[in-house]
Amino acid sequence: MEKKLKALEARIGYEFKNRNLLILALTHSSYANEKKLGKVGCNERLEFLGDAVLELISSDFLYKKYIQIPEGELTKKRASLVCEPSLAYCARDFGLPQYLLLGKGEDMTGGRNRDSIVSDATEALLGAIYLDGGFASAKEFVLKFILNDLENKQLFYDSKTILQEIVQEKGTHLVEYRLMKEEGPDHNKSFTVDVLVSGQVMGTGVGHTKKAAEQEAAYQAIRKMKA
Repeated sequence: MEKKLKALEARIGYEFKNRNLLILALTHSSYANEKKLGKVGCNERLEFLGDAVLELISSDFLYKKYIQIPEGELTKKRASLVCEPSLAYCARDFGLPQYLLLGKGEDMTGGRNRDSIVSDATEALLGAIYLDGGFASAKEFVLKFILNDLENKQLFYDSKTILQEIVQEKGTHLVEYRLMKEEGPDHNKSFTVDVLVSGQVMGTGVGHTKKAAEQEAAYQAIRKMKA
């Protein structure tokens, strides 16, 4: 366990003074229940705190970066950058899922790949960093792993909307999403979706939900159309 914690600290570039906070941030309720750790033995309270810290840091960042954008647009930008799929996407980038402490049943049914679990753990980790190292350390983590490479992330998170806008600008082309494949048991499904523009396949996406697969397909279509 010690080796794994050190490896995660090396990945995120932050060393905990109180290692118990890091362990708590990684502890899912299924593991806490299995080990009889009680209601406060999982990462849900840290997630609650991390969510508030993330909202403040991202709001401050966007307010200063986009000085000409009105409040409504800033709210939309923030929502797309800190929503569940976005945080899970960021967390996978630095390998968080492999370090999570899950109950055996949750682990066996694909919990490590579930966006909700991974995004909650990301917020819990941020909450733990905030408690352990203060606001500056929390901000450094957010800027490094969540608010980095914004242009590409914005394109990915809002890909369906952006594709629709591109197509409308070019004329009355029709965008259609087709489910091509559905695999796996109910608790761990995988969907493959094609996106067609005026009947032509422009992108293919794979995801654990249809929506995620559609987003990926739209992202591939945008990249193809821009190229």
